[in-house]
Amino acid sequence: MQALMLAAGMGRRLGTYTQNATKCMVPVNGKPLIDYAIKALQQAGIHRLVIVAGYKREHLKTYLSGACPETCGGGYFKKTGQPFTITYIDNPDFASTNNIYSLSLAIQELTADDTILLESDLIFDTSIITELVQSPEKNLAVVSHFEPWMDGTVTLINEKQDITAVIDKANFDWEQTRQYYKTVNIYKFSKEFSRQYYAPFLTAYQTAFGKNEYYEQVLKVLSFLDGASLKAHPVSGDRWHEIDDCADLAVAETKFSPLPRKLELMQQRYGGYWRFPSLLDFCYLVNPYFPPPQLVRELQSNAQPLLTQYPSGDAQQSLLAAKIFTIQPEHIAVGNGAAELISALAGHISGTIAIPYPTFNEYPERFAHAKPVPVPVSRDFSYTIEDILNTVTKHDAKTLLLINPDNPSGHFIAQDQMTALLDELKKRAVRIIFDESFIDFADPGKKYTLITEQLLSEYPNLIVVKSISKSYGVPGLRLGVLASGNAQYIKTIQKQTAIWNINSFAEYFLQIYDKYKRHYAAACEQIAQERVRFVSELSKITGITVYPSQANYVLCRLEMNKTARQIAQLLLRDNIFIKDLSAKKGFENGQYIRLAVRDAKDNDRLLSALRAI
Repeated sequence: MQALMLAAGMGRRLGTYTQNATKCMVPVNGKPLIDYAIKALQQAGIHRLVIVAGYKREHLKTYLSGACPETCGGGYFKKTGQPFTITYIDNPDFASTNNIYSLSLAIQELTADDTILLESDLIFDTSIITELVQSPEKNLAVVSHFEPWMDGTVTLINEKQDITAVIDKANFDWEQTRQYYKTVNIYKFSKEFSRQYYAPFLTAYQTAFGKNEYYEQVLKVLSFLDGASLKAHPVSGDRWHEIDDCADLAVAETKFSPLPRKLELMQQRYGGYWRFPSLLDFCYLVNPYFPPPQLVRELQSNAQPLLTQYPSGDAQQSLLAAKIFTIQPEHIAVGNGAAELISALAGHISGTIAIPYPTFNEYPERFAHAKPVPVPVSRDFSYTIEDILNTVTKHDAKTLLLINPDNPSGHFIAQDQMTALLDELKKRAVRIIFDESFIDFADPGKKYTLITEQLLSEYPNLIVVKSISKSYGVPGLRLGVLASGNAQYIKTIQKQTAIWNINSFAEYFLQIYDKYKRHYAAACEQIAQERVRFVSELSKITGITVYPSQANYVLCRLEMNKTARQIAQLLLRDNIFIKDLSAKKGFENGQYIRLAVRDAKDNDRLLSALRAI
C-alpha cells in the first residue's frame, strides 16, 4: 500500500506562514505538517509516498531530501532511519487549478496500488492511518460528525456506515447538520476501486467541468452508483484539524500540544470553546439549566431581523433592564458584560479601596490605580462584617468592593449581615460596590438582591454590579447591569460606553426575558440542589477538601502528591477543563482548584475522572 498527498496549493489564507513554503511545511508546535503525516504513514507500515507538488515545490523537495538547513529540521523520514521513498509529480498550473487537476496528474499512480489519499493541510492523530490500513474494508472515507467550526463537503451515512450521499456547499442545509458528517480528506482506495470507478469518473468530470473543481465532486457522483461502495470511517473532531488560516493553526496547535502547553494555550483563549466541541468546561461559570429550549428557539426564529437591524441605544436598554429588576430606568445601566461596566467604574475610583482577597481578578486589575488594601480572611477564606469594618477603619478606605458569593471562594454574607454592613458604611460615607453576579444560585431562603428601588434609594453609597452572562447562561450575548440610586452617576457610567454597546440579540433577550422568569427561578434552584449532591460526592474523594459555597462553583484544596496544575493537565487529557488557581493571589502554593457546578451528567463525568486520578 502507498500514500498519495496533494500538496500543490498556495495556502494564501495562511499569510506569512506560506510566503516562502507550501502548506505542508507550516509548523504546528515547531514541526512541519509533513512530518506528522510521514510519521503516521510509517507507523502504519507505509513506506512510499507520492506527492503532487506545485507552489514552492523546490523548497519542499529540499527539505525532504535532508539538505535543508538545521532550522528546517533536516527531514523527518531521514532522521528516523527507516526506509521511505518519496516520488514527486509536478503541477505547474497550481495557481489556476484546483485539487481535481492535481489528482488527475497522479491517476497512473492512484490506479497502480491500494492508496491512502490525503491532503497536505491536515494534522491528525497518527493512529487514524493505521486504523484505515488494518480495516477489512477496502474503500473508506474518514469522516467526522459535523461541528460548527467545520467547512466544506459533508456526507450522509447509514447504519451500515455506507456513504449514501455527498453534499456540497450549494446544497448544505443548516437544519440537517445533526445528520451530516464532514469529510476529513483522508481516504483509502483499493486499486480496483480507483481503476473501475474513481479514475474514469474523475476524467469525465474534469472534461465536463474543467480543472478548477474539487475531487470530492467525483465522490458525489459515485454515491449514486450501487457498485461503487464507499464506507465511512467516523472519527471524533478532537482527533484531527484542517488548517486553512491562522485561526485554524492556533486551534490545531492547542489540540495537538503536549499537556502542559495545551493547558496554557487553553487558558489563554478565555473562551471560544465551541471550537473544541469535545471539551467539557468546568472553568467558566455558566448556568447549565437556563435558557430553556423555547427561549433559544425564539431567538433563532428572529435571527434575521436581529442580525440585519441596529440595536437600540442605552436609554432603551435601561428601560428593558429596569423592567426585569422592577426599578426606575434612570437607576440602571446595561453593559457589554459586567467587564465593560467594571472598566467604566474604574475611572471613578480613587483613594483607598478595601477588597477581600482572593477575588475576581478583573476588579483589582481595573482598580490598580487606586490603593487596594486586603480584608483579612481566615484559613477557609471566610470573613465577617467586623473584618470588613476594621479594615475600612484602619486604612481609612473610601470604597469597599464586595463580591457575594465571593469568587472563587464561594463565601456568602447573609442578608441580615449585609443590611447591618450597609447601615454602617452609610454612616461612614463609604461607597460600596456590591457584585451579586452569583447570588441567584444561593440556597432557597438565603438568596436576595440589592437591586431594589427601596435599597438603591436608601443607600446612595451603594453600587450594584450583576453579570447576566453567568447566572442567566448567556455569556455569548455579553450582558451585565450596574444599578445605583444616583441617576447622575448612571448617566456618567453610560457616557463611558459606546451608544451601541449591546447587540440586537442581547437587547431581544432583555425584551423577552419576563416570559421565562419562572424557568430561570427553577433553573437556579436546580443548581442549588445539584451543588449539594456534587459537594457531597467531591468530599468523599481522598485528598480533596471542599469549601462551603452558595455559588455555581466550589473551591477545592488538594492534599495529594499532585499540584493543581498537574490535576488540571490530567483532566484536560480527558477533555475536562478546570480552573487552576495557582496564578491567582492567595493561591500561590499551587494546591487550589475551582470547579463549576454543571448538570448531574457532566458533574458525574468529572467526579469519575477525579476518582481515577
